[in-house]
Amino acid sequence: MIRYALSCDQDHGFEAWFGSSSDYDDQAARGLVECPFCGSTAVRKQVMAPAVSGTKKTAPSTDALKPEALKQMQSMMMQAAQQVRAHVEQNFDYVGDAFAREARDIHEGRSEKREIYGEATPAEVKKLRDDGVPCAPLPSLPPDPKKAN
Repeated sequence: MIRYALSCDQDHGFEAWFGSSSDYDDQAARGLVECPFCGSTAVRKQVMAPAVSGTKKTAPSTDALKPEALKQMQSMMMQAAQQVRAHVEQNFDYVGDAFAREARDIHEGRSEKREIYGEATPAEVKKLRDDGVPCAPLPSLPPDPKKAN
């Protein structure tokens, strides 16, 4: 794996991992590498220092980000969460509170293989994960301000 520091034509900086340098070149040529902030596919590699063991790395402080950049990132994250949730709701079968049982049956071959979503308690989710059954929570959506008191 290789990590590249990248930036887009809007000067958004970000990092991405690729299997090899040729993987990056191939994906970039096909327009598959895009900025996570604005979606631009006009992405280029940045100068990077090699990783040296023993050095301390710290994440940039969010205090250094401008308020408008933070607001833009938050908006983009919420939009992405909404898109993921909408995709699941439109393309997966809703199984309600039978999620844990149905996920286990599918995983163990007792039920037809299909994508599902539903409700599960934290204990049920822990048991599924402990048993190797793949599952993940759906992103929650912010409350609808039109439905607030």
